[in-house]
Amino acid sequence: MKIYNTMSKRKEEFVPLEEGKVKMYVCGPTVYNYIHIGNARPMIVFDTVRRYFEYKNYDVNYVSNFTDVDDKIIKKANEEGVTAEEISQRYIAECKKDMDGMNIEPATKNPLATEEIDGMISMIETLIEKGYAYEKNGTVYYRTRKFKDYGKLSHKNLDDLQSGGRTLLVSGEDEKEDSLDFVLWKPKKEGEPAWVSPWGEGRPGWHIECSEMSKKYLGEQIDIHAGGGEDLIFPHHENEIAQSEAANGKEFSRYWMHNGFLNIDNRKMSKSLGNFFTVREISEKYDLQVLRFFMLSAHYRSPLNFSAELMEAAKSGLERIITAADRLKFLMGSAKTEDMAETEAEKFAKSAEYVGNFESAMDDDFNTADAIAAVFDLVKFINTMTDEDSSKEYLENLFDRLVRLTEVLGIIVDKEDEILDSDIEALIAERQAARKEKNFARADEIRDELLAKGIVLKDTREGVQWKRA
Repeated sequence: MKIYNTMSKRKEEFVPLEEGKVKMYVCGPTVYNYIHIGNARPMIVFDTVRRYFEYKNYDVNYVSNFTDVDDKIIKKANEEGVTAEEISQRYIAECKKDMDGMNIEPATKNPLATEEIDGMISMIETLIEKGYAYEKNGTVYYRTRKFKDYGKLSHKNLDDLQSGGRTLLVSGEDEKEDSLDFVLWKPKKEGEPAWVSPWGEGRPGWHIECSEMSKKYLGEQIDIHAGGGEDLIFPHHENEIAQSEAANGKEFSRYWMHNGFLNIDNRKMSKSLGNFFTVREISEKYDLQVLRFFMLSAHYRSPLNFSAELMEAAKSGLERIITAADRLKFLMGSAKTEDMAETEAEKFAKSAEYVGNFESAMDDDFNTADAIAAVFDLVKFINTMTDEDSSKEYLENLFDRLVRLTEVLGIIVDKEDEILDSDIEALIAERQAARKEKNFARADEIRDELLAKGIVLKDTREGVQWKRA
């Protein structure tokens, strides 16, 4: 299995630190609003990477954090007149709903930055003791120039960064020893959450959070550090390396993985351009399985363009696979013979070719686009090589083969029977009654329950309309 390593800028054979085990840290979202489709890409991509390692029988320890203290969270809390914790907890819950809709496997651990402050303080103290950090008026800075390998991930030169001026600097306070030094701990400001530290009340810098949480839950050395697009390479991941390797005295991560950017109709996604979409908004138009399938239709390192036309194409492609699975289930239910005939055994053996193609694609830096092509080849084989005379065993073996490959991609083809129309109407009636009684929590619960089953509600003047996503 080969992985493209951002550090070396080439594909490298994957060799785990410990045989049969993978320690993987993925940078999670900052939770101040609903996650957008740019957040969704790394979630889907690295969940698929994890699934393939598990398919290959690796024991994967997958840690992905939530940044639950940040300027944007504090700003939102102040706007609403609530605590930062209330904002972060609300959007962690909403994020988990969206992740469930995208069929993201729960992480081994989802640490929260606010619950790991003591460990961060301890790591900062270690960096001060080793001469890599210093305190000025309650702020602790990292001495960037003292870490001789600074820039090895982003391939940036310190002197170039210096001459590049303030645009490339992490922050530019005058009390720094060097303009390239970055913040490990910042003093309390009015209206902000704060924690007690040896340098006074304050809160950690962004970069130290991931260094500490990765160390606590995976150890001083990990196999893969992933998560986020290329924009996280510098300064975030570069600073993580500087902190972790200075504090622990060893290589932080063996492999670094980053996904390409997501554009909307060939333009960068931004609120000012009006092309900013949350996952929740997409779920009102499509089953989130379609979004997942779309995200995997290109290689993870390639730029990916999101458009209505491409989403419709993804929907059609996904339906082809699900239709083939449904057809197999129908044939299994009416099969006239149980045991596989010799000719069927030969045909089934031939279908292993598509499994081989799938694995070759995934072994080559998780090329999901080519892996999907192999699944389509298997679907074509299934559609042409089965009929009402096929044995149950032959059909079941093909079905299991299809499910096994699509499970790696996180695509669900073996869906439970859909909710009946009468059940939908009954739940809508219960929701309307709950709203009348001002039991809005129950009303929201019912909406979410229906959404999880692929039923989208729309409140209109004429009443509640619903449709299957």
